Amino acid sequence: MTPRSSPAIRLARWLRRRAENVCAALLVAMFLCFILQIASRYVFNYPLGWTDEVSVLCWIWCILWGAVFALRERDEVRFDIIYSSASDKTRRIFTIITGVAVTVLFAIALPAVIAYVAFLKVERSAYLGIRLDYLYSIYVLFSVGVIVRYAALTWRAIRGQAPDIEIGSGSAL
Repeated sequence: MTPRSSPAIRLARWLRRRAENVCAALLVAMFLCFILQIASRYVFNYPLGWTDEVSVLCWIWCILWGAVFALRERDEVRFDIIYSSASDKTRRIFTIITGVAVTVLFAIALPAVIAYVAFLKVERSAYLGIRLDYLYSIYVLFSVGVIVRYAALTWRAIRGQAPDIEIGSGSAL
């Protein structure tokens, strides 16, 4: 962090770290449920169904929460064989095409996503009895986050800014 960073940038970094903390807590909860299930099933011969449910829900929330709030553009896994060999202008064109496509497709799907998650209020989870609309509401947040992220990427590419990507860093496929 630079000493001259604005309060908004410091706040954004702090919020990203807290989002990463939420992901870490979800992974810990998932791991503890996994260990509890192994001990319960193989040591006490008494399997627990709720641990499977909690593990799956923690995994779904961790992935989608992390994708919305913790993932940076340069951390995304991508096939960059063609992208890394292209010029900056061509990369911006790729980003604009991809950004418009993703933004439009997720925006078109958003009303159906909201309707389906709202429809899930009539169902409850098998062991914990939690309404499924609460459990899967993270997907609505994820969809909105994808729309905002790709709209911003597209806008920056149109303005001539290259995406925040580390080419050839070994993080891409």
